[in-house]
Amino acid sequence: MAYFSLAGVQVGQPITVKATAYCACIHCCNKNDGITKSGTKAVPGHTLAVDPKFIPLGTKVYVEGLGIFTAEDTGSAIKGKRIDIFMGDHEQAINFGSHNLKIFILEEETTPRI
Repeated sequence: MAYFSLAGVQVGQPITVKATAYCACIHCCNKNDGITKSGTKAVPGHTLAVDPKFIPLGTKVYVEGLGIFTAEDTGSAIKGKRIDIFMGDHEQAINFGSHNLKIFILEEETTPRI
């Protein structure tokens, strides 16, 4: 059920999550190709790693204070109410640290057919 609706988008209830950050380096991902679990290329300011049991891949998510992201990746440490925000480089990911942030699940409104 939507918390509210705005410009054709249903905004879900706020959820507090633990947010960390990662990049496409060997230290963060054990690989360095930048390809996400969903097969897309990870993009800073766009890609989130999530637990797909909690937030399905492909879901649009508003991260309070940071903007709208897409759940495109997973991570071995990302379970339940936790997200990992993709950054452009390792220094940015480390400097982000760990924060408790509010997120909102976004869904496009569908017009019922009559």
